[in-house]
Amino acid sequence: MFDPKALLDQFFGAQVPGTQGTVGEKAGQGLQMAKDNPLATGAIAAVLLGTGAGRSLTGSALKLGGLAVVAGLGYQAWKSYQAGGSPQPAGPVAEAPIALPPKDSDFAASTAGVNATFTTALLRVMLAAARADGHVDDAERSRIISRLSLAGLGPDAMSFIEDELTLPVDLDGIVAQAGNEAEKVELYTAARLAIDPDTPAEHVFLNHLSGRLGLSEGLIEHIEATVSSAKV
Repeated sequence: MFDPKALLDQFFGAQVPGTQGTVGEKAGQGLQMAKDNPLATGAIAAVLLGTGAGRSLTGSALKLGGLAVVAGLGYQAWKSYQAGGSPQPAGPVAEAPIALPPKDSDFAASTAGVNATFTTALLRVMLAAARADGHVDDAERSRIISRLSLAGLGPDAMSFIEDELTLPVDLDGIVAQAGNEAEKVELYTAARLAIDPDTPAEHVFLNHLSGRLGLSEGLIEHIEATVSSAKV
C-alpha cells in the first residue's frame, strides 16, 4: 500500500532530477523541464499540474511541504473570513509569508496529525479537479502515467493515480472524508490549487464541490483570493 502522505508531499515538494532543490525552490525550472523534456523530470506537480490542468505556485507557498501549503493557505483564508475582512486582492505575492495554523488548530500543517484517509481525499480531489475540464483523455492520461513512471513511485501509487484519472469521480465519497469545517476548507483549497478555473466545466466542478462541502459564498471568495495570490 502506498503512503498517501508521502505522495501528497511529492506533489509540491519532490526533488526534481536535474535541479539543485525541491519543486518548491525550483518551481519554474522544474515546470520548464517538464515542458521542454518531460522525461527528464519526476516531479508530480510539474508533470500533472504542469499540463493544461494547472498553473504554478511560487515563492513561499512552495517552500513548504505539500500539506502545509494546503493547510496554510486554507487557514489564511478562513482566518480572514472569520475576521470579517474583504477578500485580499488576487495577484502574485511570491515572497509573502504564509501564516501557518497554530498547533492546536483543526488545520493540520503537518501530516503527523492527519489520518491517511483524509490525506488520500486531498489527493483525490486534486486529481478530480485536474481532469474537470475533460483534457485528460486517454492519450493525455497515457502521457501522464508514462512521465510519472520515472518519478520512482511504487506500483500501488501509480495504480492509485491511474485509477483516479480513469474511474468516475466520486465527489460525495471525497467530501465524506471531511470531518470538520477546517478539513472542508482544505479540500476546496486543494482543488483550487490544482486548477485555475478558466473553462465552464472547471467552474461547474468547483461549484459542485463547494455546494457539497456546504461552504459559504463569502468563505469561498476568501479561498479564491488567497490561492490566486499564491500563484503565478
